[in-house]
Amino acid sequence: MPTKEEYHKIFDSFNNQKILIIGDVMVDSYLWGTVERISPEAPVPVVSVKKRANRLGGAANVALNIKALGAEPILCSVIGNDQKGDDFINLLKNDNLTIQGIHKSSKRITTTKFRVIGNNTQMLRVDEEITSDLDKDDEKQLVSIINKLLKQENINAVIFQDYNKGIFTPGLIKKVISKANDLKIPVVVDPKKKNFTAYKNITLFKPNLKELKEGLNIDININDINELANANHLLHKNQNIKIIMTTLSEAGVFVSSFTKDNKFITHSIPAHIRSVADVSGAGDTVISVASLCLSLNLPPEIIASISNLAGGIVCEEVGVVPINKEKLMNEVLKMFN
Repeated sequence: MPTKEEYHKIFDSFNNQKILIIGDVMVDSYLWGTVERISPEAPVPVVSVKKRANRLGGAANVALNIKALGAEPILCSVIGNDQKGDDFINLLKNDNLTIQGIHKSSKRITTTKFRVIGNNTQMLRVDEEITSDLDKDDEKQLVSIINKLLKQENINAVIFQDYNKGIFTPGLIKKVISKANDLKIPVVVDPKKKNFTAYKNITLFKPNLKELKEGLNIDININDINELANANHLLHKNQNIKIIMTTLSEAGVFVSSFTKDNKFITHSIPAHIRSVADVSGAGDTVISVASLCLSLNLPPEIIASISNLAGGIVCEEVGVVPINKEKLMNEVLKMFN
């Protein structure tokens, strides 16, 4: 394991990284209030609203995490040419995030998730979205934007943040991975079932257990290390992936890779005991930390350990919030030294 000084250097080095994030973005719209009675109209709680807010969500939350860790994020996506799209652009500007990677389409709406929170507990979510794939014109526009940024910017890693809302078409996936590989830029993927097998020739793949089972169409016992290892090994071979980091919720993370002499190695990283308030956005935090650690060429076990710790920290907060860099570093120093 790294020394205390080496961990400090790792976190300082985050500040020199530039990460391109491609993915489904959304507005997270919150209503906060208190619950003191049940509705006379139906057996549901009545939330007396005290506060409203819009926040960046989806792949945009990854951008916020990257920024919170000190690195420079560039977000690429397609939003609707609508009021929520304007709200989304304003949210980016308010957080000093560039809008150069955002394409507005008159053929789509901006995905919005409305969350109602009463007494610090999420009580209801309402989604407004289009989940069909981008049409050829929008795909062409987005690929053009991405290629331009990959060529002009000194990108240290590319993140594919897939929420299955239509941004990732087979053509876009193939073209962008090929371009990144040509430029020797590592590619990190947080997948969903629909495009699971399309992500080939990449550097790091972060499925959860459900996605791994569905993607490979096999059953896996979470308590059987051999079954997890065999599943990861199969995925490595099928899709030519260098590092696989399977998240297992309260069971932690299982990470696998091949050494230079083609030896298959695995590490099981246990979860840390937390007072979990809300798991929303934890995956965004994990992929953000993993991409920065990967861009610094850290070993898979260290990547998984730091990322796993970061995911647990954000679960202690209600709602989708980015990681606190100082808190993460302090916990890393406490946990691993």
